Amino acid sequence: MGGNRSREQEEDREPDPESVARAILLRQLTLGPRSRHQLAGKLRERNVPEETAEMVLERFEEVGLIDDGAFAAMWVRSRSESKSLSKSALRRELASKGIGGQTAEDALADLSDEDEDEAARRLVERRVRPAVLGDRATKDRELRRLVGMLARKGHPPARAFRIASDVLEEASRRSL
Repeated sequence: MGGNRSREQEEDREPDPESVARAILLRQLTLGPRSRHQLAGKLRERNVPEETAEMVLERFEEVGLIDDGAFAAMWVRSRSESKSLSKSALRRELASKGIGGQTAEDALADLSDEDEDEAARRLVERRVRPAVLGDRATKDRELRRLVGMLARKGHPPARAFRIASDVLEEASRRSL
């Protein structure tokens, strides 16, 4: 009977905050890469004491499970390829994840102006509607639509206009 009593006592005890914090972090990291800021937010949501959260976060950084630099580089590479976002839009996204300053700039340095231009060009080429390139008014409307799309991706107006114009001109020549 002594075995039953100790099991009941274990079940009645409050879980160790450090173990709870580790479990939360491991669960979050199995879902995908996260920044330290995001993970700290999850620990706050689950009412993990601040000093325990800080200690566990530091330990996870020491062993390489949390690496904001690697997270930022991966985020920039992934989002610039999949969403054709500009550096300014990526910078805002990184800031929302708690990554700023030199860490963000180092990650963004891997993305050249040519890479941004090429991503914007590929996006416009996928989205251009060649069938609507008949009259001037329709071309202007299509140009405004494409420039607006690039602007929403964070591309500066001059770049958006230049790339959309070039792609529309090429599409017009091909349709002739």
